[in-house]
Amino acid sequence: MLLIASSSMIHAQDNVYPAKKQEGAIFIKNGTVHVGNGQVLTNTSVEVKEGKIVNIGANITPSSGATTVDASGQHVYPGLILSISNVGLMEVSTVRATVDATEIGDYNPSVRSLVAYNTDSKVINTLRSTGITLANIVPQGGIVSGSSSVVQLDAWNWEDAAYVADNAIHMNLPNLYNRPSRYGGFMGMQGPQGDPIKRGLEQIEEIKQFFREAKAYGLQSQHEQTNLKLKAVQGLFSKKQKLFVHCDVVREMLAAIDFKKEFDFDIVLVGASESYQIADLLKQNNIPVVLNQMHALPTLEDDGVDQPYSLPAQLQKAGVLFAINDEDGQQRGKNLPFNAGTAAAYGLSKEEALSSITLNAAKILGIADKTGSVENGKDANLVISDGDILDMRSNKISLVMIQGRIVNLTDKHKQLYERYMGKYGLK
Repeated sequence: MLLIASSSMIHAQDNVYPAKKQEGAIFIKNGTVHVGNGQVLTNTSVEVKEGKIVNIGANITPSSGATTVDASGQHVYPGLILSISNVGLMEVSTVRATVDATEIGDYNPSVRSLVAYNTDSKVINTLRSTGITLANIVPQGGIVSGSSSVVQLDAWNWEDAAYVADNAIHMNLPNLYNRPSRYGGFMGMQGPQGDPIKRGLEQIEEIKQFFREAKAYGLQSQHEQTNLKLKAVQGLFSKKQKLFVHCDVVREMLAAIDFKKEFDFDIVLVGASESYQIADLLKQNNIPVVLNQMHALPTLEDDGVDQPYSLPAQLQKAGVLFAINDEDGQQRGKNLPFNAGTAAAYGLSKEEALSSITLNAAKILGIADKTGSVENGKDANLVISDGDILDMRSNKISLVMIQGRIVNLTDKHKQLYERYMGKYGLK
């Protein structure tokens, strides 16, 4: 099976298609298994049947007829999870025809990112090559952007890709601090006049009024007319959905906490670069955090230059559930394991860093019962790496399995590498 996967390197990416449903058992033997919950099991085998992990142990034997994959000297990990991503919604940001991530208007809760997801995106295969198996596809723009869905990265179409549909509504809080104009007033390019904090608080009150109307709408048994916007957020009140609030500074996060207190929503903070200042309050209110981009400058000029790197360890110490993400517009998520590796160099243990991109992310996205760790009964979303998956030098992925299917690891980057190695006679 591995030979067939590697032989397809000679074909164009257009000929890379999703793997067929798993048939028969697959036995991964004698690897170092990183469970995802902090445990590391040496010289351990994992058996997979019908897309599920069915047996884990040091002395287990394969089922009759099982395909064996020898992982001796290698590391077995749960598939990595991108908690926030626009993959499949945006191919080239400067080519408008390839961008389908943003809708016109401020309130678009009825927008479903899932139905716009492009399974043929060339970015998807590059993510699998670093061990990423799942991504939460998020709409952008406006105040209430719409619903996100978790997709698995080996599918024919968006229906096949859907892992959990419409699991969250996304809201962008107005800025509650004075952000200087990007152009400093150059050529008349100035932002809105007046007090930005006052303007932001007024907008927040408008958002609250929207949710108050949505709550009243949900309490009515019958409606003369269907209001798609108010109907789309009813899952927040029933707790079938979470509200992902995109914000950064303390004032904005306090406003998000206020939404939880008034509406009893399940809140997740996205970005939250100043969350270390109110970590105890987040813990008290059971509010998790998705850290968007660690390889960045601090949000405020008074913060230490290494603040983004040490933030995960500060949240870990405070007991706040968090996930690490990679929102870099150039890397498109590929640096996810290396962001976690940076956190491991600034206070987290290696296994805590791994949890932040596997089990923690699964908990935040509401899929921890299905994935996020190497445990019996969970989907077989597994990755085998020659070395430490969090280290750019040793992250050499030899196998990726999604729901028990061994997927093709060909991608555009590898094809270009092969092309120019051949062109210059370096093969």
